[in-house]
Amino acid sequence: MQFTLQHTDNKSGARAGRIETDHGVIETPIFMPVGTAATVKAVHQRELRDDIRAQIILGNTYHLYLRPGLEVLQQAGGLHRFNGWNGPILTDSGGFQVYSLAHRRKIKEEGVTFQSHIDGSRHTFTPEGVMDIQRVIGADIIMAFDECTPYPCEYNYARKSLDMTHRWLDRCIERFDNTTPLYGYSQTLFPIVQGSTFPDLRRASAEYIAALGREGNAIGGLSVGEPAEDMYAMTELVTAILPADKPRYLMGVGTPENILECIARGIDMFDCVLPTRNARHGLLYTSEGIISIRNQKWRNDFSPIDANNPAPTSQTHTRAYLRHLFVNEEILGMQLATLQNLGFFLWLVGEARRHILEGSFAAWKTEMVAKVSRRL
Repeated sequence: MQFTLQHTDNKSGARAGRIETDHGVIETPIFMPVGTAATVKAVHQRELRDDIRAQIILGNTYHLYLRPGLEVLQQAGGLHRFNGWNGPILTDSGGFQVYSLAHRRKIKEEGVTFQSHIDGSRHTFTPEGVMDIQRVIGADIIMAFDECTPYPCEYNYARKSLDMTHRWLDRCIERFDNTTPLYGYSQTLFPIVQGSTFPDLRRASAEYIAALGREGNAIGGLSVGEPAEDMYAMTELVTAILPADKPRYLMGVGTPENILECIARGIDMFDCVLPTRNARHGLLYTSEGIISIRNQKWRNDFSPIDANNPAPTSQTHTRAYLRHLFVNEEILGMQLATLQNLGFFLWLVGEARRHILEGSFAAWKTEMVAKVSRRL
């Protein structure tokens, strides 16, 4: 993987860059649709590629390990061939499931033992095993195994967790560097900065990871319930330490407002389930604000879903029609809403990139934050 930093905004930390992988180029800043179980819910791969112009998607190590399982994925030749997406893919490490499945797991130095949410069977993830699993899945960018601490979190727990995460990272790197990709193309390992909302821990983690000199770096453990101001403060602290010539990925973030604020703080890559999850409940993100499409006020609104977004779904269908689909519980409603939301998130980061390159990002960001955070 190669990263080229093309421009940095002179009034903020916003950056425009270019990531080259064996499955294609990613122009940053970028939003990555989440395809937890080898699919971005309600969206066909052709629509991802042609309609909303996705450049990279995510897969989830924990879910893919359980279903369809490593044997199926390896027989298929990896996730790209299994799901028919020929662009770049990133996989998380399962570390977030260590956090979200707290009632089903036990953490030890060796790794994490957990019960499957599917059938209750027991499994163990170790740093070495997670590297091997992600080799089989075959993503272009893979994540180190870490513990995502909850919020709020006691300082002593966060410190002990961070020390263990760093020890796990060393084991991940050793395993990764002593194994090879399985399908004839390269893979890249990103370490993950942790430390909850404690500045000294975040600083220590960022310094530890920056010194490793890997091809890219991630920031985890945010967007887990902490105030937005804490997220922004920790992000700004960490990006000031992580090397400028490597891409920076803020995991699990976030709302359109979060994304714009964190682009301004030097983040290049984002992912979040909000656009797809909220779409299935009729909550739409647009360039003018947030729409609850089931509301009566949209019944006779025959304007496009989002007049400022050139994506086909935004222009082709009206708000009245989409409301009709949701009121009648038509599956197409969820599909179109998902395309609208993902299309908007990708439009938003694309516009951010354009304004960074043009030198007008700061003023544009201030205007857009006010728009995208309001309810219509």
